[in-house]
Amino acid sequence: MKEQKSNTFFGGAAILAISIAIVKVIGALYKIPLGRILGDVGFGHFNNAYAIYNLLLMVSTAGLPVAMSKTISEANALGRRNQVGRVFRVALITFIILGAISSLIMFVFAQQLADLQGDSLAAPAVRVMALSCFFVCTMSAYRGYAQGHSDMVPTAFSQVLEALTKLIVGLVLAWYILYLGFGSEFSAAGAIGGVTASGFVSLVYLMIRHHRRSRRRDREGSEDTPDSAGRILKTLLAIAIPITLSSSVVPITTYLDTVQVQNLLQSALGYSEELAVSLYGCYQKAVTIYNLPAAFMVSLTACIVPAVSAALTKKDTLGAGKIAESALRVGALLALPAGVGLAVLSAPIIQMLYPETNQEVASHCLFLLGIASIFVCMMLLCNAILQANGRAALPIWFIAISSAVKLLVNFVLVQLPAVGIKGAPMGTLVCFALVSVMELVAIKKVTPHPPRYLRVFVKPTIAAVIMGAAAWACYGLLAGHLGNTLSVAGAIVAGCVVYAVLVVVLRIVSRDDLALMPKGDKIAKLLRIKW
Repeated sequence: MKEQKSNTFFGGAAILAISIAIVKVIGALYKIPLGRILGDVGFGHFNNAYAIYNLLLMVSTAGLPVAMSKTISEANALGRRNQVGRVFRVALITFIILGAISSLIMFVFAQQLADLQGDSLAAPAVRVMALSCFFVCTMSAYRGYAQGHSDMVPTAFSQVLEALTKLIVGLVLAWYILYLGFGSEFSAAGAIGGVTASGFVSLVYLMIRHHRRSRRRDREGSEDTPDSAGRILKTLLAIAIPITLSSSVVPITTYLDTVQVQNLLQSALGYSEELAVSLYGCYQKAVTIYNLPAAFMVSLTACIVPAVSAALTKKDTLGAGKIAESALRVGALLALPAGVGLAVLSAPIIQMLYPETNQEVASHCLFLLGIASIFVCMMLLCNAILQANGRAALPIWFIAISSAVKLLVNFVLVQLPAVGIKGAPMGTLVCFALVSVMELVAIKKVTPHPPRYLRVFVKPTIAAVIMGAAAWACYGLLAGHLGNTLSVAGAIVAGCVVYAVLVVVLRIVSRDDLALMPKGDKIAKLLRIKW
């Protein structure tokens, strides 16, 4: 029975991890062409509206779905079907109220919120985005209910459906509105319309699936007496509020970043609002690319927590330490070449994906963000390791401290005429490098058998540096004979081949490391790795 439950849990984690990775890739496919359609200014409007939406959404939904799934799962384990039904109804009403409040704030105060960011023309996009808060808040109740029954399929499928709808509707609306001759602010609002439509479609799917499944469950019947609505709400909030506080640090920082950077460009450097928003749009185009490597950490982090927790439950602290070390090494093996590749090929990649943008600004931002992406991946892995070791509060404090440092770096650098918008990615790099270092130090101190960092990082770093040099040299050789796109493709292929050879020659990974990856045993046999 235990094995079956474990398999169900790991299977659910795998389903969610795969869906999140797919959503991340679809998100990139959405934002890269969207950036070309909207231009730098329009992309700035789009991201300013998105920052407000993410902040309100995180405050509304970060903790309640987790609290709801936990409460429902506990009631299910006790066979309290009536309790499950009342928890869902209380949570659904709460989500509807929170969604309605968030939507009203965005719609009524759209102009004030846009002005606060230094982008008055983002108001139409903010208003169009408003209804998304209601849809996403409401669908969170249905996702939490399904997860409480250990059913991850509705969440996974709805996330992919949401991303695909956003991709299709958003791109079509953005292009068509520009085609009709409207300004970039209205085209950005059209792109946001895709987000709103995706929330509606996903909500309809979840509602239909829920009502079909709930009819079957209702036939089982139950005679338990559920808790009062007030008591259930109190229980949900007791679990949700700490999670919400911890999860809100990053979106709050992101929102403050948008406010701070654009206002500093205007107040300190005397830039016009349009120029400030345009430069911020350039920066966000680099951010879109920099976010990609982190998507590959999702499946790894989904496995770390249960694997380490299981080892600690068995009092196997040595085994838990080995799992953590393997996870960090595999993470470094994936993150280092991705980050180095983005850095050394930053200018060609920007030219390939965004030929119309400010090349000098965007490529410089991607160079710094490429390096930062390595630390973001390490942070995600370290978070999972600390959580599995019962130290979930530490990452919250580390991220809060580092976010404050990021805003300080922004404040100092963005005001310098020679730096300007280029100070924003430097703040991001400093932020996540600091988080990673603090978390690695914490892991060393709080875990009984901490990872050996020299074994984790030295060989992958050497291989990544050599790979980066090979990719850079290959691009230089090809650029004189082929177009930019073919030269980038050739450089990436050359880098991958060199890196793969170095991984085998330097014997960077072990069989235990590969066991954390899908089809790891088969890969180990193929590479004849026995240790």
